[in-house]
Amino acid sequence: MGAMSVRTQSPEPPESAESAGAPHRAGFACFVGRPNAGKSTLTNALVGQKVAITANQPQTTRHTVRGIVHRADAQLILVDTPGLHKPRTLLGERLNDVVRTTWAEVDVIGFCLPANEKLGPGDRFIAKELASIRKTPKIAIVTKTDLVDSKTLAEQLIAIDQLGKELGFEWAEIVPVSAVGDQQVDLLADLLVPLLPEGPALYPEGDLTDEPEQVMVAELIREAALEGVRDELPHSIAVVVEEMLPREDRPADKPLLDIHAFVYIERPSQKGIVIGPKGKRLKEVGIKSRKQIEALLGTPVFLDLHVKVAKDWQRDPRQLRKLGF
Repeated sequence: MGAMSVRTQSPEPPESAESAGAPHRAGFACFVGRPNAGKSTLTNALVGQKVAITANQPQTTRHTVRGIVHRADAQLILVDTPGLHKPRTLLGERLNDVVRTTWAEVDVIGFCLPANEKLGPGDRFIAKELASIRKTPKIAIVTKTDLVDSKTLAEQLIAIDQLGKELGFEWAEIVPVSAVGDQQVDLLADLLVPLLPEGPALYPEGDLTDEPEQVMVAELIREAALEGVRDELPHSIAVVVEEMLPREDRPADKPLLDIHAFVYIERPSQKGIVIGPKGKRLKEVGIKSRKQIEALLGTPVFLDLHVKVAKDWQRDPRQLRKLGF
């Protein structure tokens, strides 16, 4: 196996690092991988709160959602890039440009590869792109280890090590994790931290994400709107929050936030799917996303949702700009 290093326990107890007066580090990491490789779930496990949206349908993370891991010895800022894929539409090309720019700007890249799926062309496509970004250290993160036995895991680790060698680069680390089983997640943070530059914290202690609230609210609505209709409309839903305003004339101890949002679809025929018979579907979307928004913002919310048709928005540069891409 050569000099492959796979980490399965903490390299150093963190106390020793601190008492030795180790410098504080702060920097950016991003997780990459095929759609549905467990990137968002991992972000949430590390940050300890739901920030990136997780969905069992690829390509739902449209925005660079940053989760922030606060530690005594470091601050790790996680940038969640959209999945890199072979572009079919203008939107696809835009997403890929966003990905490459992000990779070149972060301090460390974590390549997520599910333990339960053999390496495929999609993984090679990403690994090739990674190989071209010379300077940034790359960690291979084998996700979903709770779904496989130790033999399958070992084979996957060897295959990943080989993949790096074939493409002419060395992984800084290869780490198996299960975000769901909460295994090795702290270890992963321990391994990412030394790869960050020395420096003070970049964000205040309480921050978990620097995404504007409006964008996060739009993501929660979009996730709720996709539940149950993914097969029919996987990517043709965009959500724009028009305004978020505190309701006037409310006593200070009973605030209410008014949120007005539009759910955009591409074709009139999709309207019925999103609204549902007698508006039932849209009502469920409203209830579900409102609960999540209230949990996120910590305040009661009145959510006003409307469905609008924006014809073929994925292929129209002007519409893409308007919808925030």
